[in-house]
Amino acid sequence: MEQKFLSIEEFNDLLQQWNGQTVKVTKHEMDDLDQTVLHLRDVSYARNTRRIDDYEPMHSLHLNGDGDITTGVTNSTHQPLPTSMYEIPLQDDSLYEYDGQKFLISTDRGVYKIEVVE
Repeated sequence: MEQKFLSIEEFNDLLQQWNGQTVKVTKHEMDDLDQTVLHLRDVSYARNTRRIDDYEPMHSLHLNGDGDITTGVTNSTHQPLPTSMYEIPLQDDSLYEYDGQKFLISTDRGVYKIEVVE
């Protein structure tokens, strides 16, 4: 299936269907590559109107569930998520793509890939 750009509403509707499944989130920010595998219980969003600076996102996607994170590319370390939630910062100009198997979220900070783990 070809890559398709989505509105935030279309993205949310499709992602909500993955509740109850195990997903892998690959985050690529600058020279940083992390992978997180979690059992997705729920998808929620947060709005932060009391930001100190522009580094804190105004909007965030929360993937709620327990999981493990692997950091680093060559010397990887594997540890449990510090909380039962993985946060992806969102911006008004974030791009949401879906190819039938994986989502890509592109922001000024980086690219996040979300896919179901078989």
